[in-house]
This record gives sequence, C-alpha cells and structure tokens, in this order.
Amino acid sequence: MFLEQIKEKMVKVGAAIILIALVVWFVFPLFWMFLCSFKSPQQMYSLPPIFFFKPTLANYSEMIFRRDIFHFFFNSLICAGISTIIALTLGSLGGYALARARIPRKQDIAFWMITTRMAPIAVVLLPFFLIFLSLRILYTLTALVIVYTSFNLPFATWLLWGFFEGTPLEIEEAALCDGCSKFGVFRKIALPLITPGLVTTAILCFMFAWNDFMFASVFTTRQTMTLPVIASNYMAAKRAIPWGQVTATGSFVFIPILLGGILIRRYFITGLTLGAIK
Repeated sequence: MFLEQIKEKMVKVGAAIILIALVVWFVFPLFWMFLCSFKSPQQMYSLPPIFFFKPTLANYSEMIFRRDIFHFFFNSLICAGISTIIALTLGSLGGYALARARIPRKQDIAFWMITTRMAPIAVVLLPFFLIFLSLRILYTLTALVIVYTSFNLPFATWLLWGFFEGTPLEIEEAALCDGCSKFGVFRKIALPLITPGLVTTAILCFMFAWNDFMFASVFTTRQTMTLPVIASNYMAAKRAIPWGQVTATGSFVFIPILLGGILIRRYFITGLTLGAIK
C-alpha cells in the first residue's frame, strides 16, 4: 500500500514536471519577444541576456509614429474580421441545414467540404492569383477577404454541423408546434443553444486569417500589407535586422489574440468540450 502511494505521487510529480516544461517551452519565446520589445539595441545584444533592465518605449514609438503600424493593424483586423463574420453567418446556415435537413449522402458532402480546407496553400495560390487578376482586385483587401472566407467557410460549416447535431431536437419541435417559423427556430432557439460553439468557431477562423502570412505576402502591396508581412519585411532587411521593431510588431500581432482569448475563454473551453469534432 505504501509503495503504491509513493508510485502514485511519483507519477503525479512526473506529469507536473512534464506539463511545466511544455508550458515553458511554448510560453517562453512569446515572453522573450515581449520583453525584447522594450529593450534598447545595446540591451538586445548583451551577453549574457538580461531580464531586468530599464524599459524603453522607443521601439513602439518608432512603429506607431514613423512606421504607421496601426495602418497595417487595421488591414489585418478588417480582413480577419469580415472573413470571420461571413464564414460564421454562412457556416451556421450550412451547418444547420446539414444537421436538420434530409439531404442524401450529407456525410459525404460534409467530408468533401472539409477536404477543401485541407488543400495545401501552395496549390491554390496560382488559381486565386489568376482569378483576382481577371477580376481586377489583385493586391486589395477584398482579395484577402475572399481567400480567407474560402478557407474558413468549409471549416465553419463542418464544425457548426457537429454543434447543431449535439443540441436536442425536441426543443425546436416544441417551438414549431407553438407557431414559430423554421427560420425563427434557427435564430431564436438553435443559435443561442450553440453560443459556445459559435465563439469557438469564430476564434479559430479569426486566428487563421489574423496569423496568415502566405496569402498576405502574395496578394498585397505596401498599402494593403498585414502585420505578419510587415514583420517579415523587417527581418529581410539588407542591413542589420531591427530586432526591437520586429519584436514590437510581433507584440502587436500576438497581444490582441491573447486578450481576446482571455476575455472569452469560458465560451472557448465550453465549446471545445461540446464534442463538435466528429
């Protein structure tokens, strides 16, 4: 009995050590990036690295007042926000139709939709490029919104289909018996029941568009670039890389996602535990 207790404690301690190591492995690079954004060039290259120093806002001042970082911030926000709203709106309608309508071979249809999301980005770059060129919207934010929506919509439809199937059908049938229309049932009953699923889907779609680099680097110019592209441009400098500005830009990319995740973490966790992945 005593040996079993020791073995159980050792397993718990080992699991805790592994979890702490994983947290440090994933969190420390972000922490170091944020820390370096407040360093001067001398502090940045000091050996050994310093953790306690007098912070400076010079890097953020450079990005805000001279590099117009908010222009690229709003480019990212517009593209990610609009594409997420469109994907969530159409995806909720499609997912509800798959869950409730009698559609022949809908399992195959849903599988086909999610496979379009799995297509390698490099494969679809040229077709999208030719389409946008013919429509004369190449190098515009509209092109990015279309690309992000094209990738997010199948994923949102497939994910929300699972959330809708997990809700009780009896509540909707009772609303129909009380005289509610089918669209009224969808809007007033079904959507509120899967609120955590909607939030989870919105977060995942927004993160894909917000963090995208490949599409944004091909389909944008200087005026329509997004934050990830701007950060990479600084790293491609012919002279010394301005690491202070790079880390400050990285903070602009990361902090909104972090704050948004903290604010809606309750819905996100609930959505992940609803069993939407089929």
